[in-house]
Amino acid sequence: MVPVSAVVARDLSHRSRTFRLNSSPTPQSTDNPVGHFFNTASPEALFVLSATAQYIGAVIAIDLFDQVNPATVAWLRVIGASIALIIFSSRRLFHRKHRQKWTRQDFIAMTVFGVATALMNTFFYLAIDRLPMGKGVAIEFIGPILVAAVRTRSRRNALSLGCAAIGVAVLSGVELSDEPLGLLFIFLASAMWATYIVVGSRVAQQNRGVSGLGLGLLIGAIVITPIGAPTSGPVWSAPHLIIACMFVGVLSNAVGYGIDQSVLRRIPIRRFSVLLALLPVTATVVAFIALDQRPNAIDLFGMTLVLVGVIIQERETLDNKLGDAKKSVR
Repeated sequence: MVPVSAVVARDLSHRSRTFRLNSSPTPQSTDNPVGHFFNTASPEALFVLSATAQYIGAVIAIDLFDQVNPATVAWLRVIGASIALIIFSSRRLFHRKHRQKWTRQDFIAMTVFGVATALMNTFFYLAIDRLPMGKGVAIEFIGPILVAAVRTRSRRNALSLGCAAIGVAVLSGVELSDEPLGLLFIFLASAMWATYIVVGSRVAQQNRGVSGLGLGLLIGAIVITPIGAPTSGPVWSAPHLIIACMFVGVLSNAVGYGIDQSVLRRIPIRRFSVLLALLPVTATVVAFIALDQRPNAIDLFGMTLVLVGVIIQERETLDNKLGDAKKSVR
């Protein structure tokens, strides 16, 4: 047991605490190439991969909205993702040798995480049925910005956060006032996104792979059943629609959120929240390529500000690592 000052523990409360030297979570196994990649790839690369999977899934979902109600697409998305993740992590969940005990706190965190994620998906789909996807994601980013703001500790962090926030504000534009219901849904999704980050970090630190995500999404799917099930009539006579909706869940939730869990084990919540600024940029690019939703000069300026914020954040991280390395040499 050693005392750790608040200066060293940058993302902790401003008071000294005592920690075990081995309190960090056990790294995930790197016996396979996939596990090795997730443990060694840069968080930025993983974020872009996660965002690409999520918004390719969103493009497919938008195409499905012509045949299936967005709430139903979200419901089946969550169901599909939970099934895929539970199958993938079945060894951790059901094999006696590898199964871990769940505490009451673990179960509560997993449940809140799963419900928040399911509601976030539902509100987001209801929003992008009315708003352009890139701008919708930009407005939704208000949630992560608030999480980052609460945990900001330095001037450089504040500058990074400010650039990202202004960039998101520019991307969101002012012409969306004609879609009040769409804005309401995207603000609700934003609140759920903030919850996803804070509680998701705790679920990630349980070090159960993606099993916590899978079980949480299963509970979330049950909770949003009253929202998604009533309008699900058309899918039961068209199996290809069920498969398509569940495939969206595999892309956007199982792959996208599974990567998020890996990143949350490696970096602080503050940095994670700022790096999420890459998502509105990725969403705008994907929407341009797949949906012909063309960004204008102002949108490009907003994306530039977001990227500047991420670069400033990463520069501080690099400086901190160099400083730590110099101290260790001494």
